[in-house]
Amino acid sequence: MTGRLRRHWRPVATAGAAALAVAGLGALMTDLSPWYYGLEQPSWKPPDWLFGPAWTLIFALCAIAGCRAWIGMASQRLREWMLAAFAANACLNMLWSLLFFRLQRPDLALYEVALLWLSILVLIGILGRHSWANAALLLPYLLWVSFASILNLAVVQLNGPF
Repeated sequence: MTGRLRRHWRPVATAGAAALAVAGLGALMTDLSPWYYGLEQPSWKPPDWLFGPAWTLIFALCAIAGCRAWIGMASQRLREWMLAAFAANACLNMLWSLLFFRLQRPDLALYEVALLWLSILVLIGILGRHSWANAALLLPYLLWVSFASILNLAVVQLNGPF
């Protein structure tokens, strides 16, 4: 193990484990059931196989941004705020999957996705105060959730009420 990695093993391990946990729990809540396949989808919806690789990339970028920010932040207090913001974002991310897929309530997921989107902006703001490079790593996440929000709205409009 290199000296740099040895010094920073905790943020690397924590960021990696957190990304894997959120991705895994989100995947468990994503039930592509007959209900889902019975929904009318907009013609511009990407194929289902694209969502896995997209989320994998997003979670990897989040882990890198969080790890780099943790290492670069000057105080423990700032690190704790950042970690709390990442934890809140992770909960909102998993809640969306629960609402949409498990509870079969795209209408409620549409309201919740606004909170998820705002939590990404908060993370970008926190990271951007210390490193715009770290904040920029979260821009694909913001863009994907923006697109997913529009897709969620289309599903609600095509299939509601729920």
